[in-house]
Amino acid sequence: MPRTGQPAVRRVAAVERALAVLDALSDGSPELGTNEIARRTGINASTVSRLLATLAGAGVVEHVAATGRYRLGVRLLQLGNAVLARLDLREVARPYLHELVAGTGDAVTVDFVQSASSVQSVARVGRPSVAHATATGKIMLAFGAAEPAPGQLKVYTPRTITDRRKLAAELERVRKQGWAEAVGEREPHLNAIAAPVFGARGELAAIVGIQGPALRFNRDAMRAAVEPLRTRAAAVSATLGWNSAGV
Repeated sequence: MPRTGQPAVRRVAAVERALAVLDALSDGSPELGTNEIARRTGINASTVSRLLATLAGAGVVEHVAATGRYRLGVRLLQLGNAVLARLDLREVARPYLHELVAGTGDAVTVDFVQSASSVQSVARVGRPSVAHATATGKIMLAFGAAEPAPGQLKVYTPRTITDRRKLAAELERVRKQGWAEAVGEREPHLNAIAAPVFGARGELAAIVGIQGPALRFNRDAMRAAVEPLRTRAAAVSATLGWNSAGV
């Protein structure tokens, strides 16, 4: 057979059944018996028993002697850590950033993907964010370990939040709604929204944002972009191993 560089089309049925068993074991219950797994997967019990024996031998599942049931094994944690170790966050996020550009028409500011209609703006890889005056900065303050700069907060525009009590209230709002906005707070005619990307342990791993000139990225455009932004941020988070349900 010639090599095409593409995966084979035909699948191995036994492997698909083994994956179905793992899916059943990962579906909320800490332990399951053979018959329950058979019921959930639609695979006959004798086949499930053989699959479990094979998976247990590889450490992918674990037989609990006290109950006679099975649970996921530590080998899966080792494999998951190996995947996380080789993930390039920018590589993971870039397809979702392109989707945001296609859906909103404005510049995306994490990694960043330039829109065909963008004007020259502050979005540049490696450019630090001003915590109290930008959407991405507010996400850092609300969900990360960052703290506002000490002393008097710098004024960039008349809309910049410099009162620390007002900033605290703004950050609480960001936490509750799950996204942040900045309307002319760092540059007079530049608006932005941002959402957090979480890692496998629930830590803030990155921030995805959209920004654009106020004339085009106005309040209505910002509101319309919030749900696509949060959807893509959640997708990147899921790729990094984050489970929003905490399971």
